[in-house]
Amino acid sequence: MDLPVLLIALGALFLTGLLADTLGHRTRLPRVTILLACGIAVGPSGLDAIPLEAQALYDFLSVTALTMVAFLLGSSLTVEELTTHGRAILTISALIVVITMTLVTGGLWLLGLPLPLAILLGAIATATDPAATQDAIRQSDKSGPFPDILKGIVAIDDAWGLIAFSMAVVLAFSLGGELHLGHFGTAAWEVGGALGIGAMIGLPAAFLTGRLRDGEPMQTEALGIVFLTAGLAIWAEVSFLLAGMTAGALVANLARHHETAFHEIEHIQWPFMILFFLLAGASLNLSHLNGVGLALGGYVALRILGRALGGWIGGAAAATPAKHRPWYGMALLPQAGVAVGMALVAAQEFPEYADLLLGLTIATTVIFELIGPIATLWAINRVQRPDR
Repeated sequence: MDLPVLLIALGALFLTGLLADTLGHRTRLPRVTILLACGIAVGPSGLDAIPLEAQALYDFLSVTALTMVAFLLGSSLTVEELTTHGRAILTISALIVVITMTLVTGGLWLLGLPLPLAILLGAIATATDPAATQDAIRQSDKSGPFPDILKGIVAIDDAWGLIAFSMAVVLAFSLGGELHLGHFGTAAWEVGGALGIGAMIGLPAAFLTGRLRDGEPMQTEALGIVFLTAGLAIWAEVSFLLAGMTAGALVANLARHHETAFHEIEHIQWPFMILFFLLAGASLNLSHLNGVGLALGGYVALRILGRALGGWIGGAAAATPAKHRPWYGMALLPQAGVAVGMALVAAQEFPEYADLLLGLTIATTVIFELIGPIATLWAINRVQRPDR
C-alpha cells in the first residue's frame, strides 16, 4: 500500500464532501446526489482519478456507514413512535413492497423477459437506499408526521424487501424445476438470523451502554457495538442492515438511563458517509447503461409507478392525511447497495441470467441514486409547504 497516495486521496475526498455539503445547503440539491455525481466524475466512467488504495476501502466503509444508518433508523422505532404512526408505517411499507414487486414483475414479463428473471427483478425493485433517504430527510430540516413516517418506513422497508427477495428466489427455482428444501432454510436464516444477532447485541447494550458516563453512551461504545454487530452479521451471512436495525430498536426502547440511543453515532456518521457515497459513485460504471434497452426504461417506469401507487393506496388504507398520500412513494425512490447485493446473490443462483441481472440493476442504481434523493427532498418540501 502506498501510504502517501492513500492519505492524499482521503484528504481530497473529505474536501470534496465539504464542497458537496456547502453546495447542498446553497442550492437545496441533495448532497447525496452531489457526492455520487462527483464520484462518477472521478471514477472509471470519468477521470479515473481515485487510486486503488482508496477504492479498496469501499467494502469496509459501505458496511460501516450502512450499519450506522440501520442503528439510527432502528432507534426511530420506539414504542411511542409505533403507537402514534405504527399503523401507517406497517401498512404503507408493506403495500409499497407488494405493489412494486407485482407491477415490476408483471410489466417486465409482458415486455418479454423470462418469468423467473422478471420475478427476481421485481423483488430487487423493492429495495430502498436507507442512507440516501435518511440524509435527504435530515437535509430537509423538516419535522412532523410525514418525515416521521418516512423514517419508520425506511427502517423496515428492507426487512420486507429481504423477505420478498427470499420468496422470489424460491419461486424462481420452482419455475425452473430446481427447488430444494435448503432454499427455504436459507431464506428463513437470512431474516431470522439477523433478528437473532440484533437481539443478542441489542439486549445487553440497552442495559450496559451509558453507564460509564452519565447521559449518553460514549463514541467508543457506539463504534464498538456498530462494528460488532456488522462483523457478526457478515460472519453469519445474514443482513447486517436488519441486525443493526433490530439492535438499535431494542436499545431505544429498553435503555431508560439515557435519552437518545447512540446519539454519538450522529456525530461521527457523516465522515463515513462522505467516503461511502463518493466511492459508491466511483464504483458505478456508466457503460452498464448500454445494452439493457427496453428493459431499463420499463424497470425505471414500473418501479416509480409501483412505489407511487403503493404509497397512495397504503396511505389511504392507513387513513393518513390525503395531501401526504401521493408523496410517500416518491420519497422512497433511492436504491443502491441492498439492490446490488440482491442482484449478486441472484446472479450466483441463476447464472443464466447473471449478465442481464447485474447490468440492469447497476444501471438502474445509477439512475435512482441520482434522481431518488432529489425526489425525496422534493416530496418532503411539497408536503411541508405552508399552503398545503
